[in-house]
Amino acid sequence: GINAEYGGFCASVHLRPFLAHSRLPVRSSFFCPYSSFSMESNSTKRKLTIGTHDGAFHCDEALACFMLRLLPEWKDANVVRTRNPKILDECDIIVDVGAQYDPSRHRYDHHQREFTDTLDENHKVTKLSSAGLIYKHFGRQVIQKVLDTNDTQLVEKLFYLIYKKFIEAVDANDNGVARFGNAKPLYEESTSLAARVGSLNPTWNETDVDVQARFFKASQMAGQEFLDCLNYYAKSWLPSRVIVESAFKKRVEETADERIILFDGFCPWKSHLFEIEEEQKCKPILFAIYPDSNGSWRVQAVPAHPDSFESRLGLLNEWRGVRDDKLSEISGIKDCIFVHAAGFIGGNKTKEGALEMAKKTIQVAGVDKN
Repeated sequence: GINAEYGGFCASVHLRPFLAHSRLPVRSSFFCPYSSFSMESNSTKRKLTIGTHDGAFHCDEALACFMLRLLPEWKDANVVRTRNPKILDECDIIVDVGAQYDPSRHRYDHHQREFTDTLDENHKVTKLSSAGLIYKHFGRQVIQKVLDTNDTQLVEKLFYLIYKKFIEAVDANDNGVARFGNAKPLYEESTSLAARVGSLNPTWNETDVDVQARFFKASQMAGQEFLDCLNYYAKSWLPSRVIVESAFKKRVEETADERIILFDGFCPWKSHLFEIEEEQKCKPILFAIYPDSNGSWRVQAVPAHPDSFESRLGLLNEWRGVRDDKLSEISGIKDCIFVHAAGFIGGNKTKEGALEMAKKTIQVAGVDKN
């Protein structure tokens, strides 16, 4: 039978900064799925067991185990790492091993030849890993528990958003789905979550390594980033949609140009703006104006698309890399602070100055209002 319990290491996860401006209830701390570490269970009550494979670990099963232990049913479960079929058969749930996908029996492996499942019919490219499988079947419960909410519309929106923003990358990495198809990468990416989880595996010449402790360290790291992502989109990103919608409606009134949007304070605006433009079928907005933390104002070019480093229209070439009085002199605009060498952002001491920088760029570039 199974008589080993592997816990992990974790301090309480404080969520108050995420909740300060949310209507969701504030909780001073959050339970952690790896709050203890022990090899022998002292409890007389039988604990549930989560089975996964031993040997080299990966981001998908590390995250899958973490997500499961966020739920009340599994929060005290033993995590057993083995490839022994007899031991796995005794587990209450198995992830990433066993060559079976059978939700009715809590078997969640994706390595079998016939496995082709994705999240749903709208996600046809990325096959699920064990993280995606656990998220597909338990993700809504996890979101509801972490946020302490019964708002089903919020949960549903976040379920698909978090898959897109976090889980799908884990699935794609584990299944070898290239982000850019067959295009050759321009540089090496070695700092992704999957890479950092993989780096915790013992190297070929390390000896006397506690692999179990390394696994739970990896699981905690992946899980904490999952929680950070969920809380950011629930408590910061989603509430900012209302602000962007309001600024979009008032942009002509406040800037006298429908191609410039003005915010009274900074918030995550780019992805919301692209969605609103698509919904309204309007002409592309070229610049956003907003205050910075020092009381000055920024003028930022809207990117060509949400993930692009290219702008729809960058600030004028002759301003780029120039600062302060010199910039004011060549631009003819008072109180200039800087324009980035790439032309995607600039600064001015006043809102009026930042707005003038955007308008002059549009005018000189010859962009037709109509």
